[in-house]
Amino acid sequence: MSFIEIEKVWKEYGDQIVLEDISFSIEERAFVMLVGPSGCGKTTFLRMLLGETTPTRGEIRVDGRPLKAEPDADRGVVFQRYSVFPHLTALGNVMLGAEFAGSPLLGRLFGAAWRRAEEEARALLAQVGLEGAEDKYPAALSGGMQQRLALAQALMRKPKILLLDEPFGALDPGIRAEIHALMRRIWNETALTVVMVTHDMSEAFRLGSRVLAFERRRDRPEEKIRYGATITRDIAIWPPRIAGGSHFTRPGRDDPAREGALPGRPGPSDTSR
Repeated sequence: MSFIEIEKVWKEYGDQIVLEDISFSIEERAFVMLVGPSGCGKTTFLRMLLGETTPTRGEIRVDGRPLKAEPDADRGVVFQRYSVFPHLTALGNVMLGAEFAGSPLLGRLFGAAWRRAEEEARALLAQVGLEGAEDKYPAALSGGMQQRLALAQALMRKPKILLLDEPFGALDPGIRAEIHALMRRIWNETALTVVMVTHDMSEAFRLGSRVLAFERRRDRPEEKIRYGATITRDIAIWPPRIAGGSHFTRPGRDDPAREGALPGRPGPSDTSR
């Protein structure tokens, strides 16, 4: 049984069909990249995985059970715009999730529980390269540092699924390469299943273990209301990129700063030729 199963999912807003007949499955610890033109429903699909919105038809199951209707600790998310709280320090931002989880009414931890959360938050900040920035506020951090902080914030509650909505699109190429290396390491070292939206095809093939292309088969103005986007390509990266496996990184070929050939080829399920 696959970890995430999407079966005949449609999403409609009134007369507007955004997604139609989406069916596929995701194995545990996969790194799935969603690509496609603007307006084809990638972010809408990610929001359904998060639980912010529900399918009009069809079903999404996680670990054999229907997806919970609201976001929970099993799903972490990082958006393109830095999803951190400006009035909290870096340490305060990362600890916030643990404080609300441990004390939903007060949103505060005390004594030994607070010390354990602080120790874990400091370790996470060090893991994402923010050691020494614990007492800084987001305004004092660069864009790349704020996205590192958002990753630490999302990871604090130990989600099983990490959802990324174009999180690196606003970063310059040098910083983006550093964040790519960080994401590879996090995926390799933690039990995460990652689903990420991107417009950057090279980013999709450099990071993902699998690339799904969303596209509207019928795109004339009069057809957009009655026909939604669907998956037109399902490409498995070759050689297989497996978290913790021997093909997780390949020096030179998987270098995030390297331009040129993309390390992928159509997988067995790519029937679009």
